[in-house]
Amino acid sequence: MKQAIIQLWHFGWMQAKACIFPVIIFATLALTQWIELPFLPRYDWILLICLAVQVGMVYSGLESRDELKVITLFHLIGLALELFKVHMGSWSYPNEGYTKFFGVPLYSGFMYASVASYLCQAWNRMNVQLLKWPPYYVVVPLTAAIYLNFFWHHFWLDIRWILSTAVLIVFWKTIVTYRVNGIRYRMPLTLSFFLIGFFIWIAENIATYFGAWQYPDQVDAWSLVHLGKVSSWLLLVIVSFLIVATLKRVKHTLQHET
Repeated sequence: MKQAIIQLWHFGWMQAKACIFPVIIFATLALTQWIELPFLPRYDWILLICLAVQVGMVYSGLESRDELKVITLFHLIGLALELFKVHMGSWSYPNEGYTKFFGVPLYSGFMYASVASYLCQAWNRMNVQLLKWPPYYVVVPLTAAIYLNFFWHHFWLDIRWILSTAVLIVFWKTIVTYRVNGIRYRMPLTLSFFLIGFFIWIAENIATYFGAWQYPDQVDAWSLVHLGKVSSWLLLVIVSFLIVATLKRVKHTLQHET
């Protein structure tokens, strides 16, 4: 029992260190909600702080330049999704800002980049390894279909449950292993998807409470984000994880070929 508690503490501490970027973002959201900073609108201050943190993490060695490229990719992917979703009225950013384009502040991309940052940090700190990984010709189209469904369900059928079933089938045998305090553990990859998605849903409630963005039913007063959003975050986590995993496996293959 004592050993289990010690391992759980180490696991929690490693997760906390992997979440440094998301934690700073949430702290920034809270700070700028409670304290009105001078000279610039709130959204612009959040962007400047996010940029400073990103630069600091690279120069301190917490993130490599290759990981910065992955995080930048997620920023662009997230920003494209934000521009579309805000245009369709899925949510909004009601405050003013100089760095706000088509209703979307540029800092919003860092909300997605922080997920990639967490995955990269956790991958390195816990020495993550994947067993029985499916072939690329299956993973890449599935990843693209999940991402595109965030767009096309506004015009056609929402096939998230079909895609979720496909994920279960494709990754049914895939195992993620990770090391905590010198001991290696195993977990079904599909279970890790759900756990990360659920905790991001909790983070989303915190973010909307601090006014990071606003759903239509939160205009008059804040309310809990609908539990159904877990499925959206679950699929987003899957996209994020598959992109990070694919890029890391490609880099690993290239390093062993040279």
